[in-house]
Amino acid sequence: MVQRGQGPDFIEALARGLDVVRCFSADHPRMSLAEVSQATGLARPTARRILLTLQELGYARAEQGFHSLTPKVLELGMAYVGALGLWDMARPHLEQLVERTGESSSMAQLDGSDIVYVARVAVPKLIALRVDIGTRFPAMKTSQGKVLLAALQPGEALRALAEPSRSGLPEEEPMAEAQVLDILAEVRSQGWALADEELAPGVRSISVGVPDGAGVVRASMNVTVHAQETSIDTLTGEYLPLLQAAAAETTTGWARWQSRPTKTMPTKPV
Repeated sequence: MVQRGQGPDFIEALARGLDVVRCFSADHPRMSLAEVSQATGLARPTARRILLTLQELGYARAEQGFHSLTPKVLELGMAYVGALGLWDMARPHLEQLVERTGESSSMAQLDGSDIVYVARVAVPKLIALRVDIGTRFPAMKTSQGKVLLAALQPGEALRALAEPSRSGLPEEEPMAEAQVLDILAEVRSQGWALADEELAPGVRSISVGVPDGAGVVRASMNVTVHAQETSIDTLTGEYLPLLQAAAAETTTGWARWQSRPTKTMPTKPV
C-alpha cells in the first residue's frame, strides 16, 4: 500500500487501521478477510492483525468467517459531536421540528467537498436514500452542503470543492466555478438553500445554517421531504420559518454552552 503520510510523525499503522474501519458501510456491513484486504489494498496478514486488534478493543466482531463493526464504533464519531455540544443543543429543536412538520430533519457539517451527517431525527417514509450518522454526500448536490459552502469565502469554497469526494457515489463532471459561485451567492443572499431531486429522484430538501456562539456557521439543519408529496411552495412557505426558528434556538443554546464557566485545577507538584 502506498504511503500517504508526508510528515515525520505520520503513523502508517494508524492510517491502515482507519482504512479498515472505513471499508465497512451500509452496503457492506459484513465482510470476509479477503474482502477487507481487497477493499483496503492491505495484505491479508496485515488486514487480519488489524481486525483482531479491533475485536480485542471491542470495535469489531467475527462470526462464521465474516467481520463486522460493533456499535462501539459510534463512540469515535460521537466524541467529536459531543465535544462541540451540538447534539445536546439541537436534539429538542430537531424533535420539535419533526413533530410539527411530520418530515425528517438532520444536521450536517462540511468535510472537504462532502457533508457529513452529525445528527438526525427521522420519520418512516419511503425516501430513495438511506441516511445515518456519519453518512457522506457531495456538498453541492445537497441543500445542507450549499448552505455550508455559502458561509465560506468564495476561494475557500472552491478549494473545498476541489478535494475528492469520499461519499462513495459515482464521480460526475464538476460544475463550472462561475456557476458554483453564482449558486452560492444566491444562497448567501437569501439565507437558505434548496435541493430539488439533485441528489436522488424523489428527494427534496431545504436547509439553513446554524451559527455557533461566535456567529460562525459550523453546521446546517434541514427538512427532507418526498418530492411527490410535498411541493416547493410548502417547503419555502410553511417549513422554512419553522426550520429557521429551530436553527435560531439551537444557536442560542449552543452559544450558552460555549460560554459556560469552566475551571482549571492547578497541577500538583510531583
